[in-house]
Amino acid sequence: METKYTKNAGGECGDCNLCGNCGSLDCPEGKNMYTMIIYSENFAGILNQITAVFTRRQVNIESLNVCASSTPGVHKYTITCFCNEEMAIMLTKQIEKKIDVLQANYFTDNEIFILEACLLKVSTNMMLNNKDVGRIVRIHGARIVEVNPTYSIIEKKGVTSDILSLFHRLDELGVVLQFVRSGRIAVTKSCIEQLDKYLEEREAQR
Repeated sequence: METKYTKNAGGECGDCNLCGNCGSLDCPEGKNMYTMIIYSENFAGILNQITAVFTRRQVNIESLNVCASSTPGVHKYTITCFCNEEMAIMLTKQIEKKIDVLQANYFTDNEIFILEACLLKVSTNMMLNNKDVGRIVRIHGARIVEVNPTYSIIEKKGVTSDILSLFHRLDELGVVLQFVRSGRIAVTKSCIEQLDKYLEEREAQR
């Protein structure tokens, strides 16, 4: 799910109209970023059931990525949100109660490998007239993938903090025309794939 940047829009924690901390990974309300990794059967309507759990608990989804998993017939949902651990436990338990959901787990950032991507459209004229733009792009390990007389496109892959850092540095220079960020993709640091273990146990019980 793409996140489009808008000046003075609500931010990461869902309560930025109150806290004013848009675009930060630190929530002054004492909440933490959690990544939910959910596996389900590949049936229509599952996404609505999963997102409804967050809606009922009034938890804002920050990013959402859905794709086919390595297991045939099984889809993987990677969802991020700001909440406390008690709420994270409650969310995963409620999601697992859904008939077609196979497994749901929550993780902190130090328990998983994560990757995001972003695209920034910047003014070509302002970029060429400000050497700091090219310097910032190089420092952040980003790359310019398109240049035309009107605008240029910058691509960056990495963790959330690196992507937000690049955006804020360029935005301070006033060159950003558009900013879009992908949903997070993640794999666990565990040597054992929890879904495979679950499926093996389920098969053994049959």
